[in-house]
Amino acid sequence: MKRFYKETSIAPGDGGWQVLLDGRAMRTPAKAILTVPTQALAEAIAEEWRAVPEKAEIKVAHLPLTRLAATGLDRVTSQRAQVVDDIAKYAASDLLCYRATDPSSLVQRQHEIWQPLLDWVAERYDARLSLASGTSFVTQSPAALLALREAVAAHSDIALSALYNLTHVAGSLVIALAVAERRLSAEDAFSAAELDELFQIERWGEDPLAAQRLANIRNDIDACARFLALLEDKRLGGS
Repeated sequence: MKRFYKETSIAPGDGGWQVLLDGRAMRTPAKAILTVPTQALAEAIAEEWRAVPEKAEIKVAHLPLTRLAATGLDRVTSQRAQVVDDIAKYAASDLLCYRATDPSSLVQRQHEIWQPLLDWVAERYDARLSLASGTSFVTQSPAALLALREAVAAHSDIALSALYNLTHVAGSLVIALAVAERRLSAEDAFSAAELDELFQIERWGEDPLAAQRLANIRNDIDACARFLALLEDKRLGGS
């Protein structure tokens, strides 16, 4: 579908902010009016559509914030408990809990970058996760898993859309929660999530397929982090 509108704007409505295309409220794929909680997020979504060149094809890949908002409204709202469970289950096998045994430089890097995040989540949510070495599997305590599920469930439907994507892409609920709590920047989240891959690239170099894969992951993490930050941004008068 090519760009069919001339102007984009935002307006308050239905307890939030709506994005308008030529004065008409944008709708999600399920035909709901796309309404977001903050003016900052609405303006960022409007800017995505404003940036589409005249007569150009509208590509979903170029509208990450729009996609996250629509997913939250269309899918999460109707199956919230399942989405919470799907996110929380990552705590049982979180990437940060599985450590290499060699080489020593990788072992040290994992400890330096990952351990502070595990220490943070233990203090922040009273959820202490156990570590495993090599290919062994570790069973996490029910108390820690419950605490992290409650942390996930504390998020709004629209925030869960980004939290789900972020957890899935990073392979780590701890990383996702750290981004949501602004404990971790998008760039640092990418570095933590792809620590092993980046370590191997330093040693052996990078091929084009790996480079494209990492670029996609970086973009996904950045979009989710920005989305979550804009949900909390009240500077533009969002409610």
